[in-house]
Amino acid sequence: MAQEKPMKIISLTELAEEPVSHNPEIKKKVMLRQGDLPHITNFSQAVFAPGQTAVPHSHPDMAEVFLVESGSGIITIDGTVYPLEPGTCVAIQPSERHELSNTGAAPLVLTYFGVIV
Repeated sequence: MAQEKPMKIISLTELAEEPVSHNPEIKKKVMLRQGDLPHITNFSQAVFAPGQTAVPHSHPDMAEVFLVESGSGIITIDGTVYPLEPGTCVAIQPSERHELSNTGAAPLVLTYFGVIV
């Protein structure tokens, strides 16, 4: 039987910022990484400054879920634009091309995770 990893307690205030792979100017804090839990690639919080955009991209083997904590913006999925407002949850299927942008005047804060499919 595989050995289970011990539980984790993580505080955002104790994590260092690191760049988002799709735009290194956007910063994130990674609470969980691949291998910490089965099927999860990451569990992170990213902060987009006004005007910042994560370039269009897709993941062939990963679904992603985004929750808007604060701020506003848009997400473009396969060419269709959707608004992002606090409380909005968006699920991206594998291979769906998506781009996230902060179109507001305040930081856009997204909590998100990826799931290997």
